[in-house]
Amino acid sequence: MPNPPLPAAPMPAIQKIAAFSIVVALSVLALKLGAWWITGSIALFSESTESFVNLASAIAAFFAVRLAARPADPRHPFGFHKAELISALFGGSLIVVAALLILHKAAYGILDPQPVVAMVQGLMLTALGSVLNGLWSFVLITRGRQMRSPALQADGRHLMSDVLFSIAVIIGLTASSVTGWLILDPLIAGLVALNVLYTGGSVVLGSVRALLDESLPEADLNRIRAVIQAEGGDQITLGDLRTRHAGAATFIEFHLSLPGHMTVAAAHDTTERISRALQSAVSGARVTIHIEAKATFRPPGPFAVIGGGRTGPPNHQRRTGRGTS
Repeated sequence: MPNPPLPAAPMPAIQKIAAFSIVVALSVLALKLGAWWITGSIALFSESTESFVNLASAIAAFFAVRLAARPADPRHPFGFHKAELISALFGGSLIVVAALLILHKAAYGILDPQPVVAMVQGLMLTALGSVLNGLWSFVLITRGRQMRSPALQADGRHLMSDVLFSIAVIIGLTASSVTGWLILDPLIAGLVALNVLYTGGSVVLGSVRALLDESLPEADLNRIRAVIQAEGGDQITLGDLRTRHAGAATFIEFHLSLPGHMTVAAAHDTTERISRALQSAVSGARVTIHIEAKATFRPPGPFAVIGGGRTGPPNHQRRTGRGTS
């Protein structure tokens, strides 16, 4: 009798969040496309364009967190943690492209302003989409920090900036309707584009820094040094500390000088104790320790070892081979 199939493994929380981001992005996109369609507003066109970017970023983040969760293999011994950084870089690049498209549309609108119709209905749809984005951006930023996920945090920051400028769009279009200043619509769209450009540039720059293995901030380095010194005591010497982030993982590597008389077992216990302490202090820490023996000082004598070679007695004690006269 064939064995029953094993139940599918439950989807990790981070993947569930990334998957629900796609649902939220689709819902907001439908609302903002509707708002632009019924009003013809350039500012609301900028909102709907940004929603397209949100959807693409959410899809990229979903696949990135799935890939990042894969275990290391012989071809990828350090794992797939940088997949999230690549996703954030892709999303940031899309944001920059969207900003340029909005700027192009706004420039034409400034040259030839057009009236906006069905303003109330359009703003109501936009406001509803912004409420959804605001609630979900809070979830993404909060959970992304807890899970050390650059992809989720980048998505959440982008949504939050989208919410803030959606509020500005609603205020600006309301003022345009009250005053009759048609040029306010493309001007607001241009301001939205500049904000989107700044957000996209920040995401791209942060992703590039992480991909180039930028070191942890000095405050984190000092905390790591303090943990190592507290666990190792006065008998150790720390050197060549190197750190980097890769998604949810933090790689910590350093040289540890131990007394030359210490046994292998004692050295192993010391490094294990330090590794456990670092993993408790730094979320997602991957610790690599290179052990070195401290040089043992020996005062120079008649046959001291200097510079790797054996010397003879001091000069005043050496025999010259000549007799005395």
